Amino acid sequence: MSLTTSLHAGYAPGVATTIDIPRMTIPQMLEDVARRYPDRPALDFFSRQTTYGELVEQARKGATVLKRAGVSPGDRVALIMPNCPQHAVAVLATMLIGGIVVEHNPLAPAQELEHEFDNHGARVVVAWSKSLEKLSFLEPTVRVFSMDLTKGLPRASQFLLHLPVKSARVRKNELTASMPSWAISWDDMVNRVAPWKGECPSTPRDIALLIHTGGTTGVPKAAALSHENLLSNVEQSATWVPVLHEGAEVFYCVLPLFHAFGFTIGFLAGLRLGATIALFPKFDTTLILTAQRRLPCTFFLGVPPMYQRLLASAEDMDVDLHSMRFSLSGAMPLSQELAQQWEEATGGLMIEGYGMTEASPIILGSPLSNARRPGALGIPYPSTEIRIVDPEDPSRDVDEGEIGELIARGPQVFSGYWNRPEESAEVFLDDWLRTGDLVQLSDGFIVMADRRKEMINFSGFNVYPSQVEDAVRTMPGVRDVAVVGLPAGTSGEDVVAAVVLEAGASVTLADLREWASKSLAHYALPRQIVVMSELPRTQLGKVTRKKVREQVMNAADLTKETLRRLTSKKEPKD
Repeated sequence: MSLTTSLHAGYAPGVATTIDIPRMTIPQMLEDVARRYPDRPALDFFSRQTTYGELVEQARKGATVLKRAGVSPGDRVALIMPNCPQHAVAVLATMLIGGIVVEHNPLAPAQELEHEFDNHGARVVVAWSKSLEKLSFLEPTVRVFSMDLTKGLPRASQFLLHLPVKSARVRKNELTASMPSWAISWDDMVNRVAPWKGECPSTPRDIALLIHTGGTTGVPKAAALSHENLLSNVEQSATWVPVLHEGAEVFYCVLPLFHAFGFTIGFLAGLRLGATIALFPKFDTTLILTAQRRLPCTFFLGVPPMYQRLLASAEDMDVDLHSMRFSLSGAMPLSQELAQQWEEATGGLMIEGYGMTEASPIILGSPLSNARRPGALGIPYPSTEIRIVDPEDPSRDVDEGEIGELIARGPQVFSGYWNRPEESAEVFLDDWLRTGDLVQLSDGFIVMADRRKEMINFSGFNVYPSQVEDAVRTMPGVRDVAVVGLPAGTSGEDVVAAVVLEAGASVTLADLREWASKSLAHYALPRQIVVMSELPRTQLGKVTRKKVREQVMNAADLTKETLRRLTSKKEPKD
């Protein structure tokens, strides 16, 4: 019996072990749902709602705009936006005319965006007005549309932002910026044109989405996901939670759409189920809990630090969470304590998913039953095969209970990275995806044993030490640097920079973060700095991050012990 077949015994009652692979495109899926629920709200953005019928019409108008901008089947359209209705429309409009959506982090530094554009070569961009200043590297021939986030708000909110008071000006400046002369208003163009009347020219196996990931190497690459990959993972997820009611759920889409977890499960799965998808441009407990009072959520998707903060804020704000019947946690391990606290607060079930962008993203899940086990990676999704192999000889499966590398295959697994044939070949063993994670089988569940690479997981975001080191090493006064992750409770791991300084130099954490922010995303910035006289190296002169991490942790433990002894001493008597 194969490992996959043996783990099927852990499935919740009523969950099938296989799915029918969807033979349609994402636009076809949307229009099928819209025919059944034309008047049901599809999107909710701060109480402004868009029905499924209206969403199809707006997507077709967006398609007209993109067609006039020269987008043909197979062309890439770069999207640089937070979660908002315009983002959803741009995704669907691009796919409707056979284009390929390229997702970008709107808060990414210009250097990162330039590197990504060099790879995919998009000639049309739809960007949040606040992100436009970072696109100076684009050639004049690239067509750039500017999206005004305030245009997605209810009309009353738009009116309040234009009041001549300081608070309104501050709020407006947070949401939008003046449009430069070289950009075109996406909002105005979509409102002016007629809907496109054509049919989606794509096939299910055509590429629909490029979404950036460091994969198992840490070098940013664009994972190419087809309509079939994405809709298969949607179907697998719907099969995993069969008690969800089509046309009756409310999904909270808080995770960004440039994150595969948010794009597939928060957005596409919501559309597939005819749910109302509440879009949030950022994670803000007050915004989310205010929405909970108005539009109670039934399915919440997040990472453990989000759940921790929501629990604390819900108690402070006296907000009832009992509408949240199902919650899905991913991107990093979920503690048993947090899972129990969340289930007690909601009365619902908390389940986990494990995966990677290259698998659209989910490979494993916790069963929706009393057998679920917080902290475990889970068991294979329907129509997903897994093996645990010797990382040095991946043709050999390890013995039961031994640690090995997880590999997987299924309809959700991508075909490769965009324009990266060598890296694509490295991540596959025949048709098996190498995850790069070391796992083992324990009591019927796959559990994480260790990370094969030295990636740092901060609040669900992957941080690659070499990228942070490259940014810090250029700082005046820094002679050498090694970056490691240290345990940080519910946030996963803190990014810690161990630096060796030039003689006479002085560097503070604030100085270092300011310098590194020029080339790093905010979540990748070091949260601690440790000054060392030298870094431990191998005989070949290579810095050993493992030993750096040990030294930093030992120094931290010594400091804690010293403080404990000092504070435990009794005050001397007079």
